[in-house]
Amino acid sequence: MLTAGVATVACLVGQSGGLFALAAESGEAQGLFVADLPTDAQPSAALPLTPFMGDRESPLWAELVLPDDRQALIQAINHSLTYLATPKAAADYQAYPVPSITRDRVWRSLQRLRQLVATSPSNQAFQAALRQEFVLYESVGADGRGTVAYTGYFEPQYRASAVPTAEYRYPLYRRPPTLDTWPQPHPTRLELEGADGLAGGQGALAGLELVWLANRLEAFLVQVQGSAKLQLTDGQVMSVGYAGRTEYPYTSIGRALVDDGKIDPNNLSLPNLLAYFEAHPEELNHYLPQNERFIFFREGSDGPPSGSLSVPVTAGYSIATDKSLMPPGAIAAIQLSLPQQTPQGDWGSQPTTRLVLDQDTGGAIQGPGRVDLYVGSGSQAGELAGRINTSGHLYYLLLRP
Repeated sequence: MLTAGVATVACLVGQSGGLFALAAESGEAQGLFVADLPTDAQPSAALPLTPFMGDRESPLWAELVLPDDRQALIQAINHSLTYLATPKAAADYQAYPVPSITRDRVWRSLQRLRQLVATSPSNQAFQAALRQEFVLYESVGADGRGTVAYTGYFEPQYRASAVPTAEYRYPLYRRPPTLDTWPQPHPTRLELEGADGLAGGQGALAGLELVWLANRLEAFLVQVQGSAKLQLTDGQVMSVGYAGRTEYPYTSIGRALVDDGKIDPNNLSLPNLLAYFEAHPEELNHYLPQNERFIFFREGSDGPPSGSLSVPVTAGYSIATDKSLMPPGAIAAIQLSLPQQTPQGDWGSQPTTRLVLDQDTGGAIQGPGRVDLYVGSGSQAGELAGRINTSGHLYYLLLRP
């Protein structure tokens, strides 16, 4: 999803919006864990968004409150405004399928929202202004009735080495300079790196090694996410981002484990998937090659990961959707139950309605019924992302015409 390359945790389990942070391009993460949500259903509505009016509006407006950290939301709005000022945005909106949603209208809506977030003295004043000045559009969802499957993605952080060693053996690879001219079908993952993940230096990937990881599953998860931050053995920090892929559909290893009866579908999560392979490392040789798609990387910047709009994504305030259907850079409101950890370390869920910006996409994020929420970097973000696998609703806010 992330242009920077991070995908979603959901991809591992079921693929998208993805296993980790930025699946904008690789799109793997979005499907890692999505096992039961109706991601393939086709809505009956002709357009992906429909006006949301009448008595149904009031409860939603009442749930939209100012965030505790207003600056984070303002920062996310600014990133969308940066994108909307580009020629790419002009081209993207020329083909946008909902005629009343234009780049100019989205631009003006973002500017006004930024002003309201910065200056509203209270939630009541904020809600009153939103209700008076904005209208809502609802995603038709996967079923034509607004049902949206939510997953989470994050930017993983792992230890790695700039040179191969006895401990650090599993490479990430640069984009082959001749990738665009590779004959179809492309080599599969099995053909490129072997069943054990160590044969890449003997074929088409020879000499393209970028960095080495000690854990094969971590190297695979970086591919699912599309980007990562790596703590090198020499003390340096290296960012890697998505640079291309082979032309195969994403196959979820989480789904494969469920189908084979190895994990109960009700217990499918990133922590449980990791625990399974820690207990059965020999099965990596069987399951990882089932995802024939292979991701290539480039060395990136040290800043936050970027989404498919080529602007940074903001933890908790950036989502990935199908950009052929949803308005890029626009203000959205997500409505779902989000996992929440108690002070005692237990996990529960919290009904959540939150303003976000639509700033990313992913190979597994397809149709109006899929959303991937970016939740940040590192292991804690990864645990949260791996637990987001639920249904909800999605709305967009536009200034009244």
